[in-house]
Amino acid sequence: MARNKNKQSNKPENIVEPSQTTENADVVSNEDVVSEQQQKEVIKENNKQSDKSTKQSKKKNKKEQKQNKVAKKTKETFSELKKVSWPTFGQVVKKTGVVLAVVVIFTVVLFGIDYLLGLLFDLLTSGIPQG
Repeated sequence: MARNKNKQSNKPENIVEPSQTTENADVVSNEDVVSEQQQKEVIKENNKQSDKSTKQSKKKNKKEQKQNKVAKKTKETFSELKKVSWPTFGQVVKKTGVVLAVVVIFTVVLFGIDYLLGLLFDLLTSGIPQG
């Protein structure tokens, strides 16, 4: 019997056995259920608010990343333009003259080849009687 007394004394006092049904036990369980439901609702509301805030923060982060990318590219472009060795006005004029001269020379050569091939074609077709 000493063992049974020890086992019973080790049980928590707030546990209600299924055979012991009292009004107080029902009230406590209903309050527990209501408080659990309220806690769940509060948790859901907090989750919704945190979801909204995370979505908003993600949108802000994307915008900031795009702005950061554009700003970074602009800075890189200007830094590269500073490294460029720009030609002087005299160098630009000389090189432009060279380009124009080469274009004129190729134009004359192509028109000359076209004229010669046209003469050759006329010689070949003039000997054929038209019928």
